Amino acid sequence: MPILPIDTGRYGSEEIKRIFEEQQRLEYELEFEASVAEAQAELGLIPSKAAKEIASKARLGRISMKRVKALEAVSEHDTAAMVESISELCSDDAKPWVHYGLTSYDVVDTVISMQIRDSLQVIKPRLKKLASLLVEKSVKYKGLPAVGRTHGQHASIIAFGLKFAVWASDIVNHIQRVNEMEKRVLVCKTLGVVGTGSLMGKKAIDAQRLVARKLQLHPIEAATQIVSRERYTEFMFALALMASTLDKIAVEIRNLQRTEIGEVAEPFREGQMGSSAVPVKKNPIKSERTSSLARLVKAMVDVSLENVSLWHERDLSNSANERFTLPTAVILLDEMLNGMIKVIQGLHVDEKRILENLELTKGQIYAEFVLDALVKKGMARFDAYRAIQRIAFDATKKGIHFIDALSNDRQVLRRLSGKELKTIFKPRNHLAASGRIIGNIAKLVKQTCK
Repeated sequence: MPILPIDTGRYGSEEIKRIFEEQQRLEYELEFEASVAEAQAELGLIPSKAAKEIASKARLGRISMKRVKALEAVSEHDTAAMVESISELCSDDAKPWVHYGLTSYDVVDTVISMQIRDSLQVIKPRLKKLASLLVEKSVKYKGLPAVGRTHGQHASIIAFGLKFAVWASDIVNHIQRVNEMEKRVLVCKTLGVVGTGSLMGKKAIDAQRLVARKLQLHPIEAATQIVSRERYTEFMFALALMASTLDKIAVEIRNLQRTEIGEVAEPFREGQMGSSAVPVKKNPIKSERTSSLARLVKAMVDVSLENVSLWHERDLSNSANERFTLPTAVILLDEMLNGMIKVIQGLHVDEKRILENLELTKGQIYAEFVLDALVKKGMARFDAYRAIQRIAFDATKKGIHFIDALSNDRQVLRRLSGKELKTIFKPRNHLAASGRIIGNIAKLVKQTCK
């Protein structure tokens, strides 16, 4: 009976969830055992005839999860049950060589790497698609001046497209980070009980290299009975970083969709309900869902860090929680990526409201540029700062426009003419390097996502 939202189909694509299903996990385990047998035969560690039989029986598709669970009910050991299910199909000559020289966590850890390998083949295209969508938006709105906010206050003018360019740059960094970490995370281990390759002797390293090549993984350089958990923690941390970036995008969209700001809105399809009680509401539910799931993914990093310091060559204190953290984090990130792709694709940008919001402070958003103009006219920066602050605060109190207050101030008029002030109060004059920055990010995304 389904219990968790992932089980009910609420979160995660079928494509990503299939990787972590029980039957698919069993297929990974059987492929690992087949590849090990083949590699060992190539090196003369086990008879070639036995290896062919083991590999054939492992890949026949005749080993069911039902049978493995029945065997596990007796042995109380899931990996041993899988090995026994292969042995049942093998001849007496081949049986001794099934799982030869291996320990259960050779299987478990290499299968985790296989799952991560295939997960990244789903996640990376989603990252590239999101980066491309963000760049499209950045280019589209590169000439649209907008309010730049710091501390929740109007600070200065930005190109609205710059928001999307920054996010696209962040996503590119994630793609590069994932590509770089693969050699550390996608590792194969076949070194046995305490990491010495004991039964395979000096050929153990050669066998591991061959198996890694067959499975499109990297042979681990050194291990105890298990792969050092720093490797999988790095993967979890990468997932958490990606989740954090998606959360950052979601939070900005949620804020910009607030009634008081109203610059963007999530797509709202026909028939959708924003509130069960208030018919007029259009809530940013996809972005809120992203923020909610991000908290869960980020929290799992702490669990992964705790798994690093195990006893001696290993203990079991990591095993149970990893059955939750690794698949759950991947599936939830997949959900978040798909959700944010839909949001960015259908995002409504209200250009009229964006321009209107520039005037909410009655021109005080241009203060940075007035300060610069006065300094360039020879006024000491500190004196100019105090003068502008005095004029602005007085204008706010009187409810008058900032340019009118400046035009009536003798200290300002001694240095700036009315024509010069009008030039300052044109928003498109202050996009500065935004266009070049956006252009550079567009090139970077194109190069990364080709």
